[in-house]
Amino acid sequence: MPRRPGVILTRPAGESAAWLEGLQAHGHAVQAWPLIDVRPCADTTPLQNALAAWSRFQAVMFVSRSAVQHAFATGTPVWGLTRCWATGPGTRQALLDAGVPDSLMDSPPEQAAQFDTEALWRVVHETVHAQQPVLLLRGSDADKPDSMAEGVGRDWLMQQLQAKGVVVQTLAVYERDVPKWDAQRLQQAHVAAQDGSVWLFSSTQSLVHLQQLMPGQDWRQARGLATHPRIAAAAQALGWGEVRIAKPTLPQVLSSLESFQ
Repeated sequence: MPRRPGVILTRPAGESAAWLEGLQAHGHAVQAWPLIDVRPCADTTPLQNALAAWSRFQAVMFVSRSAVQHAFATGTPVWGLTRCWATGPGTRQALLDAGVPDSLMDSPPEQAAQFDTEALWRVVHETVHAQQPVLLLRGSDADKPDSMAEGVGRDWLMQQLQAKGVVVQTLAVYERDVPKWDAQRLQQAHVAAQDGSVWLFSSTQSLVHLQQLMPGQDWRQARGLATHPRIAAAAQALGWGEVRIAKPTLPQVLSSLESFQ
């Protein structure tokens, strides 16, 4: 039987447990090397205000599992009629775990070609209206002034909403930062860029941080598995030798990992 490739899991620490367990259960040697450090925002007053005003919003968009976890870290609102939007199954499950009724959630169907904002928009675009704002809960970069920039997908969704006359409010509920890697981890990563390991990326931010940590690394022998074409394109732009795409579900990731053998 061919040896299963080792896997480098780059998701934030709070989002990687289920992936780690699932991959190990199928015989993969997995290294969890988070490439995004996530921590709460120092000032939680804006979040508390948003939770208190929950019913003002026709929908609240959660950009990630981390957005759910940090939004409800100190309490939950009265759900009312406000819709909760998620682009992927991980974020949807986090909402369920937080107590959001399934009847209030909108997300792409399991059979969607991709789990992204475009797929979510196909689900919700007929029901949005200009009478109430939409709140987008996101992360901010710790080393930069807070801004609305959150990525191509979120920018696109905001444009669609604004074209329908919907006011979009954004709120950072967690901070992202570059992790601190010691000399041993950097050496391990150098080896993993050449030994056939498959790096699993679910965010372009992870690639940005990896480039900051290893600016002189040659990635031509490296193998990556990206959960969206935009992430794959970012890896290829950085010179990665082999990059494949899989939806962010365990069966799809496992099937793609088998194809690397």
